[in-house]
Amino acid sequence: MAVKTTHSFKGLRDQVRKDPKRRRLVEAEVRALLAGEALAHVREQRGVPQHQVASALKVTQANVSRIEHEDDVYLSTLRGYVEALGGKLEVQAVFPDGAISLT
Repeated sequence: MAVKTTHSFKGLRDQVRKDPKRRRLVEAEVRALLAGEALAHVREQRGVPQHQVASALKVTQANVSRIEHEDDVYLSTLRGYVEALGGKLEVQAVFPDGAISLT
């Protein structure tokens, strides 16, 4: 019979905080999840169903769902997604002494 080991959330969190590499991985994953949620949220706020975005992008609805949950989306994919919602993607590089438009 296997013995089940449990860990407290605090213990796991402390392990991540102590290890810079693990912390960076967790932070990247959180950013990716939030970015995906942001895409879906923007789409929902605009009242556009996934199948309509899929039609505009000439992909399946499943692919739109994948884009919304992807942790690293190509800029061209993001541009197409935003345009399918009726918007225009603008990209900036922001530095302490100013910003530069990359679009």
